[in-house]
Amino acid sequence: MSSILAKLFHYVLLTTAKHGIDESHGLAHSMNVLHFAHQIYEQEVRESPLLEEQRHIIFTAAILHDVCDKKYVSEKEGLAEIGEFLDNMNMISYPNVGLSSQDNLHFPAYNQEEIRAVQDIISTMSYSTVKKHGYPKLRHYQKAYHIVREADLLAAYDFDRSMMYHMHRNNRDVKTAFLAAEDLFETRVFQHNRDGLFLHDMSKRLSFDLHQGAKLRMDAWRSIIRNPVF
Repeated sequence: MSSILAKLFHYVLLTTAKHGIDESHGLAHSMNVLHFAHQIYEQEVRESPLLEEQRHIIFTAAILHDVCDKKYVSEKEGLAEIGEFLDNMNMISYPNVGLSSQDNLHFPAYNQEEIRAVQDIISTMSYSTVKKHGYPKLRHYQKAYHIVREADLLAAYDFDRSMMYHMHRNNRDVKTAFLAAEDLFETRVFQHNRDGLFLHDMSKRLSFDLHQGAKLRMDAWRSIIRNPVF
């Protein structure tokens, strides 16, 4: 799996540079979403062992979900690039990982159905898409879809990330970026639970801690902005 992770993260680095995707939707965000997806997956696979067969789909969608964000690139183009990348993915043996060639045979490849599942999850998971169209019907990938979608929502509690987005995309100063991020959190992020967007118990538990952490971060930024030292 480590070789595949390396390829996926490298693809994020290359694609964000190619399309001018700023750090708010870059590699660090991909890593955060992956970690949240992993936490939810580890809890849910106990009750739904069939999820184990979809682990690589969940993690792949979590890592790649923003490289075709329509704020930066044509979603159609981005999804096609993802499909081509996964279709060309080969299983490579790395001697330094300490695995035999037999062990490497267990690394997951991506068949056409799995590639389509990754694309379907990515193209239907955003907050705006769910609000506009509701949840898609992805058959036996439905639970995998919700794990990735909720992981992305949990990563959205990163207040600094929201400020960075406004500074990058809208060329705003720190105070204006803070006010825009504050408005986003009050009207959207802090309403995730009220809006019923978390279906898994792990997501709900994590969201409460993240909610409080975001509020503390906002308070700290208010203090910095109101009492500048520069």
